[in-house]
Amino acid sequence: MSNNDAAATRRRGPNDPERRARIAKAAIEVVAQRGIDGVTHRAVAAAAGVPLGSTTYHFATLDDLLEVALSEAAAKNVRALKEWESALPPDADFAAALADLVMGYINEQYRDTVVEYDLYVAALHRPRLRKASAAWDDALIAFFGSRTDPLTGRLLAGLFCGLLMQAALADPRPTLEEIEALFRRAIHGPASRNSRD
Repeated sequence: MSNNDAAATRRRGPNDPERRARIAKAAIEVVAQRGIDGVTHRAVAAAAGVPLGSTTYHFATLDDLLEVALSEAAAKNVRALKEWESALPPDADFAAALADLVMGYINEQYRDTVVEYDLYVAALHRPRLRKASAAWDDALIAFFGSRTDPLTGRLLAGLFCGLLMQAALADPRPTLEEIEALFRRAIHGPASRNSRD
């Protein structure tokens, strides 16, 4: 038996504990390539390299597939946010750090950002998806609030999500300086009248 045959055998049948996870990742890939409307059991099965029956066995409905895709995407984002948070020094310029984070999402991670927003917006019409989308929101609010205060954390989370969507759609995209200025205003408020005189 060749290595390829052995790998194929390991991935087939009931002894394939990673199949469900592969299908979930494939659902994210299908959203990336085709958008939400392109998600079908057949398309996801083809992307995962599994029989069609495997997708319907693990995920009976399209909402099941979208729910797992959104959950995977949210979990990935929360992990990345925690890594970013742990690497950020306590005395970091928070407005500048947030602007850098937004620029990363709309440049290097643009494809992932579009997928996540496709799934996030799908939650508007599919109530089952709302719990998974709330995980990302809750993580942002908690982290931003830990660096400021709870109310400012909520404000920054809303600004962050809105900026990601606007910046991903904008042509030309906003500059780092423009995004930083918005975060700085949200964190520190307007300049005092005396400093403007």
